[in-house]
Amino acid sequence: MPIYYRRCGNCNFLFTDAFDDWTVEQFKTHIYNEEYKLVDPDYSDFRPRANAGAVIRLWSPLRSQTRVLDFGGGNDTLCAVLREAGFAAAVTYDPMVPQYAKRPSGKFDLVISFETLEHLPDPLAGIRSIVELAADPGLVFFSTLLQPADFDQQRLNWWYVGPRNGHVSLFSRQALTMAWERHGYRVASLGDLHHFAFRNLPGYLAHLQPSLTAATPQSRAA
Repeated sequence: MPIYYRRCGNCNFLFTDAFDDWTVEQFKTHIYNEEYKLVDPDYSDFRPRANAGAVIRLWSPLRSQTRVLDFGGGNDTLCAVLREAGFAAAVTYDPMVPQYAKRPSGKFDLVISFETLEHLPDPLAGIRSIVELAADPGLVFFSTLLQPADFDQQRLNWWYVGPRNGHVSLFSRQALTMAWERHGYRVASLGDLHHFAFRNLPGYLAHLQPSLTAATPQSRAA
């Protein structure tokens, strides 16, 4: 099936609207089915455990005080590791997984969302949901791979463009910055994959505000 992508001429956001009208059941039937593991073999165990390890390393001193939400967390493997490690709470929310599809209540000190935004036909709605669930002050720690500097040469040969495994929304750095700015959030990136988003930093990170603010790119008007 041919899947056509478009790219914004102002912010370089790359997307396809082929799935905009799909239901959750269609996604489960055609993308997130039993064969999904063939296109993303690390999804079910290796990646969530590796990501849990990163969260534990970064937040271990504060784990007993930190309520974590894993937005788009799949099978709860990541949160299970965090709960075992002693985090105050670690809750999985994923509309595509029936047992974790109920929207949680309350606010979370840390919202994590690994390899999720690129799967959303409406990533702005996803970011809005994240913001609504994040405490303020609080922090969002997420991953999505930004377009490479040579994207104009690679175009749709770039490996991260993959409709079969649900990669339907691909960000440039400017597009990512603009998406979070809608909610008064800044984005500070650790390279092209991992990012922090925040409106007001929690007290234990307040000393980083000047350096993170300086490192935050300013968007141009769309």
